Amino acid sequence: MDQVSYTPPPSVLVGLVGLLAVYRLCTGPFRDRFKGSSAVPRTRQAAFYGGLLSMLVALATPLDTIGDTYLFTAHMLQHLLLTLGAAPLLLAGTPDWLLRSVLKAAHLKGFVRWARHPLVAFFSFNAVFSLAHIPSFYELTLASEPLHALEHLVFLGTAMLMWMPVLSPVPDIAPPYPALGQVLYLFLQTVPASLLGALLAATSSAYYPTYLLAPRITALGPLEDQQLGGLIMWVGSGLYFLIATGVVFFAWASREEAANRRPVSAN
Repeated sequence: MDQVSYTPPPSVLVGLVGLLAVYRLCTGPFRDRFKGSSAVPRTRQAAFYGGLLSMLVALATPLDTIGDTYLFTAHMLQHLLLTLGAAPLLLAGTPDWLLRSVLKAAHLKGFVRWARHPLVAFFSFNAVFSLAHIPSFYELTLASEPLHALEHLVFLGTAMLMWMPVLSPVPDIAPPYPALGQVLYLFLQTVPASLLGALLAATSSAYYPTYLLAPRITALGPLEDQQLGGLIMWVGSGLYFLIATGVVFFAWASREEAANRRPVSAN
């Protein structure tokens, strides 16, 4: 690891600090300027800060340089941090009145109404995630910093849309899917990334020239690194979505059980 030198990108740090400042101002001293605003629970605030922390780890630590230059495995961890860590936490941490105002100001309400549909959200996220790992496009993004930054923004955007059917804070714009629909939706999310991860884990060829030519900073060769990255995508994302499926299912079952226990009032 002695070969790895790292300086956090100033643009990432400025962006994250700016996002934190805007959130603190909008949910604090400027809150009364928003229609329908109310105090933001600490749990919701913690979710948003967790999303920012996930972005910080993914984009402003040595993980970024290692993933871009040396190890495919590190790049997969970065992608999962953005899509399965930062995206749902940022969405869960944004109060409805703030997100509604942002969408209105950006003229995105109509787009989100359409794009949050489970089929659109499912296929847009998984198509973007899969296409990003085609070797020619993958190498292109590594060679262009602006394109790479745009890729990360698209990952975040499509991932947040992917989570809308489950975590939408604005039901008037993007109604959450019914509970059992959410269970099926999350279960099906295990399939695309698992297939891509399994393909990368089972291959006998290293696909990405960047890692073939990179100095070795671990005992892993290029092929073993790619296989481990595929395994992380396969098992990690699959297990993540299975746990999310279980959480939603048992929450629904608990609500149903509680409803059935309520005494029926006599006529």
